[in-house]
Amino acid sequence: MNRELPKDFLWGGAIAAHQAEGAWNVDGRGPSIADVMTAGGNGIPRKITKGVLEDEYYPNHEAIDFYHRYKEDLRLFKELGLKCLRTSISWSRIFPTGQEETPNEQGLKFYDDLFDECLKNGIEPVVTLSHFEIPYAIYEDFGGFANKAVISLFVKFAKCVFERYKNKVTYWMTFNEINNQADGQEPVHVWTNSAMIIEEDQNKEAMVFQAGVNELIASAQAVIEGKKINPAFQIGCMMAYVPIYPYSCAPEDMIASLKANERRFFYSDVHARGKIPTYATRYWEQKGIQIELSEEELQVLRQGTVDYIGFSYYMSGTITTLPEVEGVETEDIPSAKLTKNPYISVSDWGWPIDSVGLRYVLNTVYQRYDLPLFIVENGFGAYDQLTENNEVHDEYRITYLRKHIEQMKKAVIDDGVDLLGYTPWGIIDIVSFGTGEMEKRYGMIYVDKDNAGNGTLQRLKKDSFYWYQKVIETNGQQL
Repeated sequence: MNRELPKDFLWGGAIAAHQAEGAWNVDGRGPSIADVMTAGGNGIPRKITKGVLEDEYYPNHEAIDFYHRYKEDLRLFKELGLKCLRTSISWSRIFPTGQEETPNEQGLKFYDDLFDECLKNGIEPVVTLSHFEIPYAIYEDFGGFANKAVISLFVKFAKCVFERYKNKVTYWMTFNEINNQADGQEPVHVWTNSAMIIEEDQNKEAMVFQAGVNELIASAQAVIEGKKINPAFQIGCMMAYVPIYPYSCAPEDMIASLKANERRFFYSDVHARGKIPTYATRYWEQKGIQIELSEEELQVLRQGTVDYIGFSYYMSGTITTLPEVEGVETEDIPSAKLTKNPYISVSDWGWPIDSVGLRYVLNTVYQRYDLPLFIVENGFGAYDQLTENNEVHDEYRITYLRKHIEQMKKAVIDDGVDLLGYTPWGIIDIVSFGTGEMEKRYGMIYVDKDNAGNGTLQRLKKDSFYWYQKVIETNGQQL
């Protein structure tokens, strides 16, 4: 049996426009929902402000200035050996309010230049259409994706960039981590996924499900239109997979785990199978949730299924119904609590570290959908120390990535999972989505900038840079 990964395996790295580009109001770009998120910290949530306020610090406004430095960064990515770069197109750089009839040519030209530079360096662009970058005006004018009018605005944007870059980009994804908003309905996830702020007197669950269904319709319609423009496009979805294990083998814990995982699988079930699963419709009935969904829209869902499943994997969770075990109660699973897994460690930010969980996800998802998979985010946020010699010795990151790649290889080589590639998150230090910090670093390239926005933005290679370079060079043989 061949013990190697496929020769055309896409080793790469991942960033997002709003966390890297900066230039938030340059060359006709309008503000996005990321531009009204302040800096937070470890355990300190980011605030979402009403518009951009003068007395607040918004780390995404400058980020790492990839907009002006992308050529320098791509030279480093080429030296690293990347076969692909996952990034996103800032929707408000193309349609500043999302509502214009004519796109912003300066924005389109930037991505022409970026993708040309990628290809010149032998790096294939892998592009997400909506990565927490909905134009802010869509919130102000429509209240976000709960409003069906936003579906056509997204499809217009998708068609525009599909047409423009049809000969430069093959791999696309529609909505980033679309299922995050269903997992407890945290305000930041509802905001970044759907541009919604839910008031106390509103039905939170109903709004999140309606917005999610509208996004699934928009995604399916985009797939349909994209295939008309270039039948060779590979258009996928993008999920955040956080498998929820049963704490014990008590049958009630097994059922709690099943129900908890359904919350995340709902979105990929629709993306991949083209229909609303019965567990969702029954749940809506039980909770009195009315979802606006026409027969025509159901037909769109059936026709616009995805070609592959892109996903992020950072951690696993654990759930129990045992009364003697402490945990955080869940809203929609009676008597169930999310609890700590005693068999795994956690990061400085409290994220569980579970490399075997990646193999578990790869097998579970591949068996569920029988579609190619693509790991488009996986990484380790840590406090990196810069030495007097401008070096970063990040053995902890190398250890994390090595263990996950080992499990990834087992899923492909031993289990037969069809995997397109692996793009670890934050190939270069960027603004953290969750906290707005720069000092929660994921990259293999250090960027000289701190949480207050101070620094030269100088790029420096970490030890992990040279390690990953060798991993790519040997197609994963040398870890």
